[in-house]
Amino acid sequence: MELVDPCCRHPRSRRLIMHVNKVSHVTTIKQVAADLGENEDWLHDVACEMETEDGLIWIRGLGEDVVMAFTDFGIENLIELIKMYKEDPTLLRR
Repeated sequence: MELVDPCCRHPRSRRLIMHVNKVSHVTTIKQVAADLGENEDWLHDVACEMETEDGLIWIRGLGEDVVMAFTDFGIENLIELIKMYKEDPTLLRR
C-alpha cells in the first residue's frame, strides 16, 4: 500500500492506494498443453507442485468437475518448471 504523493494539496489526492489483482483471463491446462506441444497428463504432473501464488487456479464446473488453469504469470512459471523437469526427468519420480 502507498499514499498518493503528499506534495499534492488537493484533499482527495491523499487517499490510500491498494493493490488490485488484475487477472482478466486464465488458460486451461488442455489449451496450455496444446500451445506448448506437451502431453496434458505429463503437464498436470509437473504443475501439481505449483501454488496459487505461482499462477495456478482451479476452476470448478458443474458437479464435481474441476479444471486446472493458469494465469499468464502461471504459464511463465510452468514453462520454467518444464525446462527443469526436461533437464532432469528423475525429479518427477521422487
